[in-house]
Amino acid sequence: MKALIQRVVRASVSVKDDVIGQIDRGLTIFLGVAMEDTEEDARYLANKILKLRVFPDEDGKFNLSLLDIKGELLVVSQFTLLAETRKGCRPSFTSAAPPEEARRLFDCFVGLLRESGLKVETGRFGEMMMVEICNDGPVTIMIDSLEKDLPKRHL
Repeated sequence: MKALIQRVVRASVSVKDDVIGQIDRGLTIFLGVAMEDTEEDARYLANKILKLRVFPDEDGKFNLSLLDIKGELLVVSQFTLLAETRKGCRPSFTSAAPPEEARRLFDCFVGLLRESGLKVETGRFGEMMMVEICNDGPVTIMIDSLEKDLPKRHL
């Protein structure tokens, strides 16, 4: 499971010119679900994202989390995060989960975020969407649930 996270001052998602999700200060999350992903991966990512310190404190340092600032979340399903581009020029998406399983884990992830009590908006799974983002910083971070299985590096 991969999450591309952008810190935003505002963001929205539309389907056929209808705004279906809109947030103010917080994070926009593009979520890609792979074939081998589980609810444990969804739990890991949700917990990591809620606690990720990417908002500035009074000294301008990244010391505050989404929970600290009571920010908002916009979550958009994006299977293209699983693109394989090593061969040729056409991306392959064979590692992406089948739509039914991807939707189940997407909904699980969103449910875990909602348990935080923060405002959570979503796109519409499987639809063509227009996403408008006002990236703050800009701050953009990729998190892969595979990180949970890797040993920590000591510098």
